[in-house]
Amino acid sequence: MAAAKPVRDTDAPDIASVRASTAWRAIRAHYGERTARRSGVRLIAHIDEGLIILERWGASAPTGRAWCLHPLVQSDADLLETMRLDRLAGCDPAAVALAMAYRETANAHLSTADPATPIALSPLAEVNAMLVADKVQNRKDFERHHAGSHPRRAAIAAYFARWLARLGVDEDAYHRLVEGL
Repeated sequence: MAAAKPVRDTDAPDIASVRASTAWRAIRAHYGERTARRSGVRLIAHIDEGLIILERWGASAPTGRAWCLHPLVQSDADLLETMRLDRLAGCDPAAVALAMAYRETANAHLSTADPATPIALSPLAEVNAMLVADKVQNRKDFERHHAGSHPRRAAIAAYFARWLARLGVDEDAYHRLVEGL
């Protein structure tokens, strides 16, 4: 199952409506002003740039809200803290379900996975769109901040190449999706 679809210049998922959502407020409150340890980039930039990528990909607003929630449920520790602090209260149930489905698919093939293991996509197009946003945004940050110095740079570059190929994102689409980020 390929996730490929044309990169479109559309207004979906309407970033302004997603940023007005409970989901965006939840991740904004969780991240606060924190920054990534190595790059110093604010953590919320991953969400904001991912929303732009989702908009360019033509994803739906529920997908955008799920994208906002994914860091709250990604790891077991994040999920436990999110549940303990009731961070999903008032969030769109469809967005919560998509974020949980994203967790399952994304965590099944991390950068430390055996490169020979095939990447299995989700049966849900929304989850695969979130994977596009994640892998494109993370590759962009990796190339900008770590490609020349990271001890696992070759393995990580190959990891992004495998994911993007599996998602049907060629180099031209990648460059269109990250333009101006």
